[in-house]
Amino acid sequence: MKKLYTTIALAAAAFAANAQNPIISSMFAPDPAPYVHDGKVYLFVDHDEPDATFYYMKDWHIFETEDMVNWTHLGAQVTTATFDWAIQGDNAWASQAVERNGKWYWYLSIIEKATRAQVIAVAVADSPMGPWKDAIGGPLAKGEGSFIDPTVFVDDDGRAYLFWGNKGCWYGELNPDMISFKNGFKEVPGFHDPKCFGPAVMKMNWDKGEMEMMVGYEEGPWVMKRNGIYYMSYPAGGVPEHMAYSTAKNINGPWTYGGKIMDIAPNSFTIHGGNVNYKGHDYMFYHSGMLPNGNSYRRSACVEEFKFNADGSIPFIPFSDEGVAPVGTVNPYKRVEGETMAQCYGIKNDRLAGDRHYATSIHTGDWIRIREVDFGTDGQPKNLTAEVLNVKNEGRAEFYLDTLYIQEKRVRPIATINVTPGSSVITAPVRGEVSGKHDVWILFRGGDEELFDLDWWQFSK
Repeated sequence: MKKLYTTIALAAAAFAANAQNPIISSMFAPDPAPYVHDGKVYLFVDHDEPDATFYYMKDWHIFETEDMVNWTHLGAQVTTATFDWAIQGDNAWASQAVERNGKWYWYLSIIEKATRAQVIAVAVADSPMGPWKDAIGGPLAKGEGSFIDPTVFVDDDGRAYLFWGNKGCWYGELNPDMISFKNGFKEVPGFHDPKCFGPAVMKMNWDKGEMEMMVGYEEGPWVMKRNGIYYMSYPAGGVPEHMAYSTAKNINGPWTYGGKIMDIAPNSFTIHGGNVNYKGHDYMFYHSGMLPNGNSYRRSACVEEFKFNADGSIPFIPFSDEGVAPVGTVNPYKRVEGETMAQCYGIKNDRLAGDRHYATSIHTGDWIRIREVDFGTDGQPKNLTAEVLNVKNEGRAEFYLDTLYIQEKRVRPIATINVTPGSSVITAPVRGEVSGKHDVWILFRGGDEELFDLDWWQFSK
C-alpha cells in the first residue's frame, strides 16, 4: 500500500511540475478577493467543503504571498459563528476585505437567522490575523433581492463605496467608520440597460419561479480604478457564467458595457474574482473546478497575468494551467511556514483562527512544492531544522531539489527529517552541494495512517 501511495504521489508531482493553477491546492478556495497591502498580496476566500453538493459553507480563509506563486495560509479567521444573528454553518459566501486607517474591514455574504434573507455582514480587526469581531451586531445591508458578493472600493479622494448583488447591483457610499452608509444605498443607475451591463439573456427569476429576460450582469461585482476610469468586472450571461466588465467616468455612472473578458470557468458553472496590480504586473483572479474531485460546488482560486490595452480596455484573458511567473524568491535561511506552498498533494490546512497555522492531514505519499527557493552562492547549507506537531505515527519528511524523480526513478533527498512519537524540533544534516535557485519538494513517508503536522522548516549554514 505504501508503494502505491508513493507511485500516485510521483505521478501527481510530474503533472504539477508544469502547472500552477489552481493556486491553492490544500483546500477548495473559491471567490478569490485579492488585496495589496504593505508589499504583500492578501487573498480572502471562502471555503467549499470536500464533500459539498451545494454551497453549504462554514468559514472564510486568508492566504498571503510576496512572490505570486507560493501562498501561506493565515487561517480560518472568520466563521458563521462570528455573527450570532446569522444561520450557523451555512452560506459563508463571497467576500472582500480592505485596510483603512489601521483597521481591517471584511465584508461578507451570510444568511440572517430571523428572516432567512441573504444579507451583507462586516467584521473588523486590527490585522488580517485577527481577532476578527462582528462590527455592528447585525446586517450592514439587507433588502429585497439577493444581497450577496460584496466588493469594497476606496477612491482617490478617500471616499469608500460598497457594491454587491446577484441579478441586481446595489451600492452605497460608506461613512469614514466603514461600517455604515452615508446616505443609504440604491440600485446602480442604468443597471437594466444592456448598454451598461451587457446584452440581455434569458435567466431564471428565483423570486417569481420563472424564466425572464435580464441584463447580462449576473453577480459578484469587482470595482477598481485606473487612470481616472472606474472598472466593474462581474460574472455575466446567466449560468454558466463568463466574466465581463463595464466602465464609467464617475463612480455613480453611467456605466458602459466593455465586453467579455473570460470564458466559462473550467469545470464550474460560476466564475468570480477580481484584479490587482502588484509589483508592476496586472493579475486577474477567478475560480475553477479543476482540482481533483472539483466541480461547481468544489471550486479553487486561480490567477492569470494580463496587460491592459493601449486604450485602457481589458483584453480577453485565456485560462492557463501554468498560471503566472514568480516575482520574488523564498529565503530558506529564514523560517518557512509548513503551510507555505505553491502546490501540494494530499495536504490540508488547519481551520483555526489566530496566528499559528500548519500543514496537516499528512500521509505517506503526500508532498509539498515550494517554488523559487534561493540558497544563494555564498555558502553551503549545513543543516535543516523543522518543527512538527501532533505526532500520530512515526514517519519522515524528505527534502528534494527541483524534482522527486528522474526518468521514473526517485532522486536522493538533500535532507531527511525523521519523526518519532514525542518529536518536536528536529535537525538533520544536508547532503550534497546546494546553491542557487531551486524548487524544494517535501515528500512524506511512513506507515498507512496519518503521520504528523508540519509547522515550519529552515536551513542553516
